[in-house]
Formats: sequence, C-alpha cells, structure tokens
Amino acid sequence: MSAYSKFLMVGIIGGATGWAGLAAGGKGWTPASLGNEAQMFIAALIGTDAKAMPAPIPPASGPVIYYRHPDDTPAWSTSPINTKDGRAYIAVLASEDVSFEPVAQGSKATMATVEGERTILYYRHPMGLPDTSPVPKKDSMNMDYLPVYADEASDVGTVSISPGKLQRTGVRTSLAVMAPMIMPVRAPGIVELDDRKVSVISLRADAFVEQVEDVTIGTTVIAGAPLAMLYSPEIAAAAALYVSDLRSGEGRAKGSRQRLANLGVPPSVIEGISADKSPPVNTPLIAPLSGVVMERMAVQGMMSPAGAPLFRIADTSVVWVMAEVSESSLAGLTRGTPATITFRALPAETFHGTINEIYPAVDMQTRTARVRIELPNKDGRLLVNMFAEVEMVSGDAAPVVQVPITAVIDTGDRQVVIRDMGEGRFAPQDVVIGRLGNGMVEIREGIASGDSIVTTSTFLIDAESNLNAALAALVAPETTE
Repeated sequence: MSAYSKFLMVGIIGGATGWAGLAAGGKGWTPASLGNEAQMFIAALIGTDAKAMPAPIPPASGPVIYYRHPDDTPAWSTSPINTKDGRAYIAVLASEDVSFEPVAQGSKATMATVEGERTILYYRHPMGLPDTSPVPKKDSMNMDYLPVYADEASDVGTVSISPGKLQRTGVRTSLAVMAPMIMPVRAPGIVELDDRKVSVISLRADAFVEQVEDVTIGTTVIAGAPLAMLYSPEIAAAAALYVSDLRSGEGRAKGSRQRLANLGVPPSVIEGISADKSPPVNTPLIAPLSGVVMERMAVQGMMSPAGAPLFRIADTSVVWVMAEVSESSLAGLTRGTPATITFRALPAETFHGTINEIYPAVDMQTRTARVRIELPNKDGRLLVNMFAEVEMVSGDAAPVVQVPITAVIDTGDRQVVIRDMGEGRFAPQDVVIGRLGNGMVEIREGIASGDSIVTTSTFLIDAESNLNAALAALVAPETTE
C-alpha cells in the first residue's frame, strides 16, 4: 500500500470514529454497539458487505470447566498440568464450547445451542405459558426462561429429573405386584335376637288371668317355670270330660286327653289330672324355653282372648349382628367369611364371628344389603339394638396386578400412573383400574407386574409431562440459513 493510501485510510477511520462518538452522545449507545456501528460505517465507505464481515467474538467468562491440550489433541485434564515438553494445558471456561464431539463442516445453523454435553433446543416460559425463545431471555417478571434439552424432548411427555431434584421433591417409586386383591369392608351393625330362639306365649282359648308371677321385662326364666295362673271355662270343661272318660275307661280318655293338649294345656298338668282323677279350676301358664322376658302383656284380672300374646321370651345366649354392607362391597363376601366386631359400649374388647347369611335384597334407599353374623352371648352383655362396627375381608384368591392407590392420578374420565423409565426419566401411562382395597388398586390394563411406578409427587411429574407435551406441539421458531 502506498503512503497516500495509508494516509487516506487513517483519515477515513478517524472520521468514522468521530461520527460514532457524536451519535453515541445523542442516542445513548453502549461501547459494544458503538463498535458495531463504526464497523458498519467503515464497511459502507469502503464498499464491503457488512454481513460478510465476521461478528465480534465475546470474551470467555465463567469458571474453569477443564483444561485442554495446547495442540487441540483429544487430551483433557480436570486440573492444571503440563505436556511432556513443558507447555501448560489451556483452561476452558464455562462460556466456551465444551462439547467433545467434532463439529461437522458445512452443516446448516440451527437454533440449538450447546451447554456442557447437552444440546439446548429452545427456551420455554418459566410460568408454563405457550411461549418459546431460541435464545436465553427473561419474562415480564424478570424471570429467566428455562432451557429445554434435546434428550428431554426426544419423547413427547417424558420428563427427565436430576437426582438432586428427585430428592428435594420427595419422589418415591415402587413395583407393581401380582397378588390376590384383599379388600377390607367396614359396615355399621345392630345387635338383634336370633329369630329361632324367640317365643311368644299366648292362649288357645279365652281365659281370665287370675295371678301373674313375679316376672317382668328383663327377668330370666327357666323352661317349665310358671308365669301366670289362668281360668278358662273351655279348658275347665275339657278337663272335666277327661276325668269322666278316665273313670269310665282308658279307651275314651284318649280323645279327651288330646283335646286338652290342643288347647295348650301343659303335659305336666295333664299328667296331674290323670293321676288325681280331679279337674283343676285354674290352669298354670308355663314358660316353654329358658330365656329373658322381652315383653309382658299379662296383667292380673284381665281377660285374654284366644291368640292374644301374654309374654315374649327370647334366648339371648346367641345373638345376631346385622351389618349394612354397601352394594359395591358385596361381590367378595360369602358365607363363612370371617368378621371382626367391636362395640362402642365395650371398647376394650373385640369379638370374632363368621358370616352365616347374606340377605337376598338390597334396600332401595340406602343401597345396602343385610349381612348376618352370629355371636355367642353367654354372659348377656350384648344387648338388643346395641351399635356395632363390623370389619370383613372381601377378596379373591386369583392374583391380579396392583399398585398403591397413591400412584394413580384419577381425573374422572382418565386414570394415569407415572412410570419410572430409569436414569431419571419418567413418563405417564394410561391405565384401566379395577377394585380398591387395603391401600392398593387393581390395574387391569396399562402396566404389568414388575414395572416401576411413582407413588409420591405424581401430580408434579404429571404436570411437567403435560407441559412438555404442550410445548412439543408448538411451532418451533424459524431457523436462519
């Protein structure tokens, strides 16, 4: 270059610098932008295309990531060392490219950048809004956009979580198991009398109650004990005829004896008439079984028509517990199913029995069915209408796939579990659920026994998975050639 050309070039550069300084004062340009404007001005003066000029390279910054060989050979170190000939390894800072893969020559530029060994595809809004950016930036609240890496976006809906984040969020996993489904059934119950051990005492003929024994409600009576003395004209006439037939011959007495039995005269009284050959005026009313007097309608001096009940006696040595079981819990219950019963009146005791009857009707209003359980009650502490809490186990011997109930996300029309894919990767899986019981839920379709399933923090992972799937559906920003 001649001296004149050098002098002209110096003049041009000086003029460009002066012009840029005046513009910077009026427009508030920074030093970096000032340099860019000056470069463009110079390019315009000398006729060079600004796009063809190389962009300024920002200085490296950040901590030292590793040290590379000064000859760019595939040799690295995590600490400062020297080569065999005494040259020091060169430090590589965090802002520099730390990818160990060679860059292909002539490849098209894309929006993907490299951070460490992971490729960033784009940046997403930190609050989950449908907004992406090819470069790092901040939102209106000065929050940094979050990077989306290539390995995270490889599978739509798949979430990759670092070990530290897994520990902080409390993610726990368990295996789906193949085992019989055990479903505890809890139902309220009421103590009732055994219908087979209840007796209503009434007369078969009109009679007057002459005397009532010292018997009242709650009194325990023994079979054969007298309850009252009665006078019945019909029974007295039948007794007189029986005595007459006995005196005339045993052949005729057989019919009159049967008549007394048909009128409800106790066998012991008939035997007494046969022995004494004398008809009694009053007839005793005898207890037909041992038990507790539940009702007393007999009053001294009253006239009782035939068929009117005078006493109601029940044997309470065995009682029934009638449990009201919901319609949905009946499938696994059968006769012989064990049951555990507790009573609020006896909080320190637990009673055990088995189902001996499931009633063949469901209540139209409560949608429950009655299940009967027998309990011994020798000491009489279980009282009629006492409230009971019944727990039974409904189950099937056939094994089924089941997972903890906390692992299932139920939205009403969709049930999802989060599968652990390994290496910190998780993916949602639609399933079809079945029965519930004992903290477990049956899985009929979707997963198999042995699959690893997330049991806690499922909502956090599912929300992140849905966000990833939504972002993957967005149109990626246009790339420049």
